[in-house]
Amino acid sequence: MSIVSSDTNLISSPTQTNVLQSYLFTQKLSLHYGSKAAFKDVNLSIPKGCITAIIGPSGSGKTSFLCCLNRLTDLMPHCKLSGKIKLGELDILHPKTDTVALRRRVGKIFQKPNPFPLSIWNNIAFPLKEHGIKKRYDLDRIVEEVLIDVGLWDEVKDRLKSSALCLSGGQKQRLCIARTLALKPEVLLMDEPCSALDPISSSIVENLIIRLRGKYTILIVTHNLAQARRISDYTAIFWVQDGSGRLIEMGSAEQIFENPQEAITSAYISGIRG
Repeated sequence: MSIVSSDTNLISSPTQTNVLQSYLFTQKLSLHYGSKAAFKDVNLSIPKGCITAIIGPSGSGKTSFLCCLNRLTDLMPHCKLSGKIKLGELDILHPKTDTVALRRRVGKIFQKPNPFPLSIWNNIAFPLKEHGIKKRYDLDRIVEEVLIDVGLWDEVKDRLKSSALCLSGGQKQRLCIARTLALKPEVLLMDEPCSALDPISSSIVENLIIRLRGKYTILIVTHNLAQARRISDYTAIFWVQDGSGRLIEMGSAEQIFENPQEAITSAYISGIRG
């Protein structure tokens, strides 16, 4: 059975007997750019510490949905959000929510690696300084920790003062992930993090994402169905209906890929549509 439900407090897997508590959820969430709806009425519950893949055709609102979760939509002109988003007890859309603090808790990894035009060390140290961490010992410790976490330390430890722009595409993306991890987020939003990479670099980043399972709650938008099947615990399908994105179905990755409940999901997974 599908686990898209009006009950936003619990999410259960058809392939598991346990019930996982929702950690991040949306309720009747809609986003408009001017008069055009990017998506409408999305009820989605995300369990803590799991990898949730969001798949579906282009234009179905997947990236726009991610941008809502840490209110990057605030930076976009003519955006209008309605509905509810909660992270634990935090009401993300409340007018008094501190968006700087929110984006520290909910980090974003973009499709194209975007390192700062600074040294490798400063790419990580700069945002830490902006958040009040000033002591060199603390900065060095955190830089080393997160570079080890993303498997980059041995590759760059002897050239930390070199420009990050000289790194390969895969190394740049891992550096961007390390930069986000340095701020100790709870949630990682990943928007097609492997799509701009060659197959070898993509495999390295994909393996990194798998290693981060359990430490972080991860949402990843991907057009690569094989990747979604390999790495996700849960999978959500977005589709375009009546000119706007809709959440069609969500379930465990096994259920979505082996026993989808919706005809659209089945057609998309099998390559008939999409």
